[in-house]
Amino acid sequence: MPNDLTDIKSYVVGCHMMRNGALERLRDADLQFVPGGDNLTLGELFKELGEHQHAYVESLITLKQDWTYRNDEPGLSTSLAQLNRWFAQLDRKMEDVLNRLDESDLEKMVDRTNGSIRSVLSQLDIYTQTMLIFLGKVVIYFRAMQKPLPPSIATYIG
Repeated sequence: MPNDLTDIKSYVVGCHMMRNGALERLRDADLQFVPGGDNLTLGELFKELGEHQHAYVESLITLKQDWTYRNDEPGLSTSLAQLNRWFAQLDRKMEDVLNRLDESDLEKMVDRTNGSIRSVLSQLDIYTQTMLIFLGKVVIYFRAMQKPLPPSIATYIG
């Protein structure tokens, strides 16, 4: 678990870079891929990640987790241009929030609204775990599509 702002920022930036590396290797048509069963399309998986990222960023501002946000932008889950634009906005907002934090802010408490209350530090750790779980899913989709993994994902995730 990262234990200071420098570590946290590097974890978050690293996760975002790996996500972006995956997006760079895709075409719009790839976003329609479903590995079978009840799984989401790859585009829906990216959209879901963006909704989670939004919830985490907002929780760092409000100190309350809200899972209800949904991005209903038409075509979002089928357009790399739209996904890239949205993730760039989300990443800038996360970076702005992280840059405003100081070490004392890491002890503030976030109500995760499920009976769980965590420090901002723990909330950020959970966020990076969310990103790593997503990247693990990306590995499965890429392998099923027989697409080469970005080197950072191949090295750090599998």
